[in-house]
Amino acid sequence: MKNRKTSVFDGLVGDNTVLSSLMVISPVIMCGTDISNAIALIYAFSAITFFSVILGSFVPKKLPYAAKIIIYAVIASLVYIPVRTAAGMFFPEVIGRVGIYFPLLAVNSLIIVQSETKFYRMKRLPMIASLVFYILGFDAVMLITAFIRELLGSGTINGRVVDADTIISGLGMPFGGFIFLGLFCGLYRAVRSAVRREENEGGGDSDVHGN
Repeated sequence: MKNRKTSVFDGLVGDNTVLSSLMVISPVIMCGTDISNAIALIYAFSAITFFSVILGSFVPKKLPYAAKIIIYAVIASLVYIPVRTAAGMFFPEVIGRVGIYFPLLAVNSLIIVQSETKFYRMKRLPMIASLVFYILGFDAVMLITAFIRELLGSGTINGRVVDADTIISGLGMPFGGFIFLGLFCGLYRAVRSAVRREENEGGGDSDVHGN
């Protein structure tokens, strides 16, 4: 059986931040209830994570691990300030609804954990590409989750009433978010396992024929 090679695209599908690593799940569960919330959080997560990780990559690697983690958090906090200011202009109502989950994005796992264990072990260009796809992985899950929960939970799409035959009001509640995300994770992992199993079997067949 061949070993699976990592790719810069892993963050989007193969190793999705939310569905695979179960990172940054709180904003998805608590705030991913409608598309307007999702768009605001996607903006904040994408901007804060991208600029924080890029700026953090210039921190000297010889510093103690604890010191680097503190510096990464400080950088993210500084990046958060202009992002929060802009969000107040473009998403004033959403900021009040998402509450504490908006500033919590400044200390998300991609910045604090994945930076040191994954991104900063890569060369600059592959690191940037990989980072972008990890961000897109979160964005996709947030948008899909919000779309389905708003549609089935409220019968609306981005605040506009649609002709939905079935309304599951509990989907808009935190417990509904936990259940939905659990099912989403289960489906994602089942599909990923099936795909990887086929890839490994295909690799094994190639080796046999090669011999």
